[in-house]
Amino acid sequence: MAAPGQRTRGLGPAMTLLCDDALKKIVAKDRANCGVKAEKRKGLVTCGSHSLFGDYPPDHMHKDPWHKAALRKSSSTGMLQASKTGFNTHVAFTVGQNSRDMSATIPSSPPKAGAMDRRKVPKTQFRVFYDRADLPIQIFHGSAGGKIAWKVDVEKLDYHHYLPIFFDGLREKEEPYRFLAVQGAYDMLEKGGAKILPVVPQLIIPITTALNSRCPELMATMMKVIQTLVLSGEMIGEALVPYYRQILPVFNIYKSKNSNLGDGMDYSQRKRMNMGDLISETLEILEVHGGEDAFINIKYMIPTYESCVLA
Repeated sequence: MAAPGQRTRGLGPAMTLLCDDALKKIVAKDRANCGVKAEKRKGLVTCGSHSLFGDYPPDHMHKDPWHKAALRKSSSTGMLQASKTGFNTHVAFTVGQNSRDMSATIPSSPPKAGAMDRRKVPKTQFRVFYDRADLPIQIFHGSAGGKIAWKVDVEKLDYHHYLPIFFDGLREKEEPYRFLAVQGAYDMLEKGGAKILPVVPQLIIPITTALNSRCPELMATMMKVIQTLVLSGEMIGEALVPYYRQILPVFNIYKSKNSNLGDGMDYSQRKRMNMGDLISETLEILEVHGGEDAFINIKYMIPTYESCVLA
């Protein structure tokens, strides 16, 4: 029991992501299609090197390591396997038999826009620098989990060089890169002080790239970091106003993506993973700390946004 006046500290943001991944693996019905490996097979996440010493020679590699040809062959057939009871069931028709052209009789519908479809996450500079041992960090293996060990004082780091690298690593979904990038970014924002404001223009490209991935997990992580960035020092919110045209278009797409459970209980509120609520919270922080021109610029990019500041 904590003493009066003391605040108990929970898990850090990076450790929370690790716990969520472990929970998803436990409750997942199909573990083969859950996790980073499944996203690598789908081409959404860039595959890393084959080993610590680089890639294997091409003549020693399997021609189809992910067995994509076998998966395409099994998905194209319209036959169902026999059930455990021994009865063989067959589908009424295959996909090929039902793919006749309907354009002559029924007008074709407009194609899917794909505004919320996942984009491929390219390889980050954080992974390159960490694999070359150019970053002054390592994992802290101690009793207090969720920390990283800095080899130098964070206040003495060159923020123009390191902070954009850590922000670029926020797109990582594989460990230990994601854990180190998320926790390292929070540590640098916590102890940066006046060093953060001059680096804001260099952070726009990593922020925009992470938001444009259309991955809810990466977007939620980046929005939480944006909130911490704005609150970490004075004038940072105003410095972000000229870059709203790069940051806010994705917010406009996902602003209405909210969970409507009626009288049910949304357990994701504790993790702050509800996209609509997180976007509204981020926009309010940008408006409050963005100065006089913040609201009009937010309203220009997101017409449905209403001011949270009373006149």
